[in-house]
Amino acid sequence: MKLRIAGINRESLVDGPGIRYVIFSQGCIHNCKGCHNKDTHPLDGGYEVELEYIYNDILKNKFIDGVTFSGGDPLIQADKFSILAKMLKEKNIHIICYTGYIFEDIINEKDKLELLKNIDILIDGPFIQEQRTLKKSFVGSTNQRIIDVKKSLENNKIVEIKW
Repeated sequence: MKLRIAGINRESLVDGPGIRYVIFSQGCIHNCKGCHNKDTHPLDGGYEVELEYIYNDILKNKFIDGVTFSGGDPLIQADKFSILAKMLKEKNIHIICYTGYIFEDIINEKDKLELLKNIDILIDGPFIQEQRTLKKSFVGSTNQRIIDVKKSLENNKIVEIKW
């Protein structure tokens, strides 16, 4: 199975706490004004890579603190990212996922919910240029939330993390 991606950053310090292996998915339909990853928007852009290759590449890096799914929007390919996330969780690898969708909508879509069940933190919401911030870690605008997925699903309400 293949993912369509825009690229990989094997050791990022800005896409979550610690050193993160970041997969930039290809494809986004949100068209946020001021987006800094516009080249990831075309659904047919980027290139395809085998899930197994990415999984093995992640396991080779002993210095990472976790994996971040970024974009584009990984939820466009939720079925494939869900498989990768499940494989990574079996190795106890911490996973963050960025999306322009909001949690309340994601839980109502089966394929997207399957991905949620295998990630630790969801950073949700579109980037809103008028709400741009540099004061809130790991988000671009103040509307975006850093959500503890497991606790949110267990409590049937959003549990935010403050970093």
